[in-house]
Amino acid sequence: MKDSKKQHFLKEVTHQIKSKEAKNYVAKELTYHLKETEKTWMEKGCSETEAEEKAIEQMGNPTKLGISMNQLYRPKVDWWIIILLGLSLLMGFLPLLSLEYKDYFIGHKAIIVVIGALVAVGIMFVDYRKWEKRGWFFYAVGVMILLAIRYLPNRIINGVPHIEVGPLAIENLMSIPFFLLAWASFFNHHQVKVWKLIGLFIVPIFMFLALPSMTSVYIYTLMIFVMLCWSKLNRKTIMTIFTIAISSIIILGTILWNYLHEYQKVRLLAFFNPEDYSTGAGYINLKLDEILTNSNWFGNSAGGEFIPEAHTSFVFVTSIYYYGWLLGIVLVLILSMFAVRIIFVSFSIKDSYGKLLLIGTVALYLAQLATNIAMTLGLFPLVGISLPFMSYGLMPTLLNAILIGVVLSVYRRKDFLVVA
Repeated sequence: MKDSKKQHFLKEVTHQIKSKEAKNYVAKELTYHLKETEKTWMEKGCSETEAEEKAIEQMGNPTKLGISMNQLYRPKVDWWIIILLGLSLLMGFLPLLSLEYKDYFIGHKAIIVVIGALVAVGIMFVDYRKWEKRGWFFYAVGVMILLAIRYLPNRIINGVPHIEVGPLAIENLMSIPFFLLAWASFFNHHQVKVWKLIGLFIVPIFMFLALPSMTSVYIYTLMIFVMLCWSKLNRKTIMTIFTIAISSIIILGTILWNYLHEYQKVRLLAFFNPEDYSTGAGYINLKLDEILTNSNWFGNSAGGEFIPEAHTSFVFVTSIYYYGWLLGIVLVLILSMFAVRIIFVSFSIKDSYGKLLLIGTVALYLAQLATNIAMTLGLFPLVGISLPFMSYGLMPTLLNAILIGVVLSVYRRKDFLVVA
């Protein structure tokens, strides 16, 4: 057969490679180089058969080459991220130890931690490169989740519609990872109509507002803007989108203010002047400030202080009050290391789609981390944003586990350039 020698050579090389993904990648890469080398020899006057033999000979010993390729293209595991994930998930148990019904919460937290870890590791083994051509599919999934929550909710939690499926209470934030995958695909192409991008951006905004969920609007918008800066679009297009988007948000915000419920307006005003609303919307702001002021470096083992939403939104306050500012600082450092590590990894990623995924992931992660800490310190209005891996709940853990899984998937294939 015409390609028998070539196929035999490739088989010998790939036989030394353990990873199936790496085998496919190396086979494609070597096939390309063999063809290019054959062309060179044929241009020098060799016959097709002679050119093939010389190309194979030039590649060297297939066994040694295979061993070398196995070392070079072996799928990577980002152990730094794995270690940080383990530490964060374990530290999430600390605030629960101070709760009255700690046995109940700790038992459920253990299940949540296991599920989160399995999801993150499971996604690591999925080849992220296969997602790049499915941007529209992921966008449609995100939209369908929002439509289902808007029109088919079967549970209301704190006034927010959810879809309850067994132990899962799916909220609108679970659409965000799908929009992340979609926008990474959209931004990875040069020739995309500006009007189409603006339309795709605005549709989820209106859907989030219809729920309503200003928190999701904030996180989604921040993610898009950060990814836009790293997209393949030219600077003029980026500036045009920025201008139109920001103008639309300002106009929309002005209009929406007139349609907000009174309690929503009061909640925002209470952030600026909590003393004027001390018996109402400003109570939590003042209470959190009081708790943090009375906290010391090493915590209060006696406890006794009432902390609103102690195991969810204000778990950071709980950690500081019971374990001290020292632990709070350590906690912030550990959680911040996720972002530092992801940014560091992004510099080593050659694939533009993978890089966009990491940029979007770090934007989503930092939006949660910075906002939650800022609002507990009185630097940001109170919103429903959890502290990554610390706040109790399956959905917040799943959301961030998916993000970490995406990072691990990209890192695992950081040396692969050929799209699968």
